[in-house]
Amino acid sequence: MGTVQLSNNSLSSQLSFLLELDKLKSVLRRSYINKGVRRENSAEHSWHVAVSVMLLAEHANEDIDLMRTMKMMLIHDIVEIDAGDTIVYDNSDEAGKIERERKAAERIFGMLPDDQARELHELWIEFETRDTPEAKFAAAIDRIIPLLHNYHSKGKTWIEYGINAGQVRELNSHIRKGSEMLWNYISDIIDDSVMKGYLTNK
Repeated sequence: MGTVQLSNNSLSSQLSFLLELDKLKSVLRRSYINKGVRRENSAEHSWHVAVSVMLLAEHANEDIDLMRTMKMMLIHDIVEIDAGDTIVYDNSDEAGKIERERKAAERIFGMLPDDQARELHELWIEFETRDTPEAKFAAAIDRIIPLLHNYHSKGKTWIEYGINAGQVRELNSHIRKGSEMLWNYISDIIDDSVMKGYLTNK
């Protein structure tokens, strides 16, 4: 059989981008799936947080554009194809991480036709800067799912990396900017994790 030739340049670019996304399934995150059976991959995480936005949007502090926020969730970690995943509690190479992700965004989104490349790249930047109601809520949801995973795996990642309750509260305090209700719920989970020995109270 011969190689399929695509005469439509836009379609060719879009399909190449979709095939590139397959690599996200092989990017392992530091967090474990529910009950700590295995580590989660970034594609699973992106799907999970997109569904979470759909279900939890009523708890956002401000009205949000649901479709825009779900798109943001589906593409926010695409840069990990090139940049990989790093544990959020390690900021020792923050500048390097930012630069790696910036280059990854330019390369990967640049695979698409210009209009789609621009839209998705701008959505990714919006998520990173957390200036809009959508980005604030998206950033909140992005942190809630790993927290729930940790809680229901008896603190597996926290214990593995020696994370304490003070670090968890500080790093995740931005959840409040997206949703006061969800932050209150997460605060209770952090307190209960200390009581159960999943986190040290420092």
